[in-house]
Amino acid sequence: MAKNSELAKFRDLIKKSQEDMANILDISVSFYTKVEHGLRNPSYNFIKKFKEQFPDADINKIFLVTNNTKSVIIIKYVQDKN
Repeated sequence: MAKNSELAKFRDLIKKSQEDMANILDISVSFYTKVEHGLRNPSYNFIKKFKEQFPDADINKIFLVTNNTKSVIIIKYVQDKN
């Protein structure tokens, strides 16, 4: 899996630490860090919470950097629900 540099760029843009982001998304710092470093794929709940907390963020740009089929399906589902 490739590092999610877009997620890291977004976090830097809003001046938050990985711990801040984990708290905002109500997930563990470990899981957030693994997603950002490309060690784990973001779950449905991760992307859903991210979109709820940051509605103006471009989740396609942030989460489709790896061209991961699972992420594409999750993002499409989250977008259809909103």
